[in-house]
Amino acid sequence: MQNIIVAGIDVSKSKADLCILPDGIVATFSLDDDGIAALIENLRTSAVNLAVMEATGGYEAKLAAAIFHADILVAVVNPRQIRNYARAIGRTAKTDSIDAEVIALFARDVKPSPRALPDAEAAKLKELIDRRVQLVKVKTAETNRLQQASNAKVIASIKRTIRHLEKELKAIDTDIDKHIKDSPIWLEKAELLKTVKGIGDATTRILIADLPELGKLTRYQIAALVGVAPMNRDSGKYRGYRKISGGRSHVRHALYMATLSAIRYNPKIKAFHDRLKQNGKKGLVIMVACMRKLLLVLNAMARDNTTWNPKNA
Repeated sequence: MQNIIVAGIDVSKSKADLCILPDGIVATFSLDDDGIAALIENLRTSAVNLAVMEATGGYEAKLAAAIFHADILVAVVNPRQIRNYARAIGRTAKTDSIDAEVIALFARDVKPSPRALPDAEAAKLKELIDRRVQLVKVKTAETNRLQQASNAKVIASIKRTIRHLEKELKAIDTDIDKHIKDSPIWLEKAELLKTVKGIGDATTRILIADLPELGKLTRYQIAALVGVAPMNRDSGKYRGYRKISGGRSHVRHALYMATLSAIRYNPKIKAFHDRLKQNGKKGLVIMVACMRKLLLVLNAMARDNTTWNPKNA
């Protein structure tokens, strides 16, 4: 991908700022159907090889999907990568047009890998799961308030809210399960993953919706994607402490909860955990290592389409 034509797109709620390099084209488009069509036409006219935008909490989804379906490679990257790059090249000024140019420079220099976008049904499933996460957060907050409340009317109000949230969660779970059951491929994958002790319905839903790459990447690639691969911190003779960094936090949180269960009930993961503990490893190091091991087992199972086999773990 040498001398490629790249586009940086800064997306906000109602508009998208475009910068194309090396042509130097700069333009702003609305995010309605006409604006998106005009933006894509600019990409085609300039023969853009790669379009890059930040993940902005969902505002980028419609535009990214449209670019993808126009057969133009598109990468949606973590905003932190762009900020780090901007600091590295000394670009501290900030406007929408400047942000678009910085993203274009990032695309030119870093050339992030395009990511296949999920199909429509997978996108619907992810939206349902995102909504479930939101409801769980609100319920947790209300539960915390209940523990602190002393006024009888406030307590009654909080309890009513929690009961309503529980009903909403039950309805969301029903919708999610129906989506999975309506797809033979998803249903087969869900049943396969749940043969692992520690992997329940909630984790399975998240893995299917938020980690479609499971089974399609190498051991290191899937670990790095989720954010459980230790990154080097070395310089010269200095050997720094390895740390995990980046990745999909939502998937990592689900994997953490599943690993807590696996350490108790999965003989292989428990034995691995106990061995690391006996070797004097720190608690957090042990936990991340167990998360990575569980993830790699799931990746191998999805790759080979095989159920859980303790002998191969």
